[in-house]
Amino acid sequence: MPYSNAPFSDAPFLAAFSASEAPMVMTDPAQADNPVVFVNDAFCRLTGYAAGDVLGRNCRFLQGPDTDPGDIARVRDAVAQGEPIRVDLLNYRKDGRPFWNAMTLTPVRDEAGTVRSYFAVLTDVTRTRQAERALVREKDGLAQDLEARNRALQTALDQQTALLHEVDHRVKNNLQVISSLVLLKARRARDTACREALRSMADRIGALSTAHRLLYAVSDVARFDLRDFAADFATDLEAGLDPDRIALSIDVEAVAVPVSMAAPLALLVHELAVNAVRHAFPDERRGRVAITARAEDEHLILDIRDDGVGLAAQPDNPEGFGRDLVGMLVRQLRGSLTFEELNPGTHAHVVLPLGTTR
Repeated sequence: MPYSNAPFSDAPFLAAFSASEAPMVMTDPAQADNPVVFVNDAFCRLTGYAAGDVLGRNCRFLQGPDTDPGDIARVRDAVAQGEPIRVDLLNYRKDGRPFWNAMTLTPVRDEAGTVRSYFAVLTDVTRTRQAERALVREKDGLAQDLEARNRALQTALDQQTALLHEVDHRVKNNLQVISSLVLLKARRARDTACREALRSMADRIGALSTAHRLLYAVSDVARFDLRDFAADFATDLEAGLDPDRIALSIDVEAVAVPVSMAAPLALLVHELAVNAVRHAFPDERRGRVAITARAEDEHLILDIRDDGVGLAAQPDNPEGFGRDLVGMLVRQLRGSLTFEELNPGTHAHVVLPLGTTR
């Protein structure tokens, strides 16, 4: 049994604590520097110190160069206040090896409430601390790996975005060249029907070119903003209208549609609007064309209204192509199209799911 200078003579108490497997130490605050007066065998096995090396010394001998001064100050404050404390301390064995000590320090008072001694139970939590540090290192490593992967993905995304922008830019330029060639051919065509068909084709190519120009101009290559397209399209369309005869109004929300819908949707808006402008107001008739679009329940609602002569009174399309193209585009976009007579005028109502095309 380790040597004891405990300030009491309770032999059963000392025997019980001496036999405990938990490292224990007792100090006497009544003596100068609060020295150790009792240690058990478990304490000696943990620290490597013999009882004779320890008794009469302050517990600070367990401290070392890496012991946290803040933790030491907390223990000193608790002793000064006569309060219990639980703290993890980096202590050192006799051979200099460090270990983590989860110490519970409790003041022992007599019947008058005076602190007679301090009793500490030590627990070696070195493996737990090492496991925690390993987890922290692993977490840091995973975080660094994740950051590196994110950087790589961002680089790949930036490269893909740049490539898509370049593709859209080249497609736009090629479409503009094709449109110019078609218009040149239209100007040279002697047949009126052929000339009008070529001009209509050039207009459709222009709508596609506008869509690709907008895709090239934005950072989000996965989305197409219908409002931006409608604004540009309206500017081009109004340039060919007599403002004293036909008024055009646009009320399109900022609906971001999947990029796969950009080309067919641009063509659809173009076809319905141009059809209204060209065929609803024959014989110099005056009127209005209104284009509205909004998102509702994950669908795009597109409405084109005019106050013209109505469907029944419109002249036949000499191309025989516009209605077929509109129907094909609506089917491609998995939507629905209905026409309604307004008396006067016509209402084209389109409902499109905001999903991808087939």
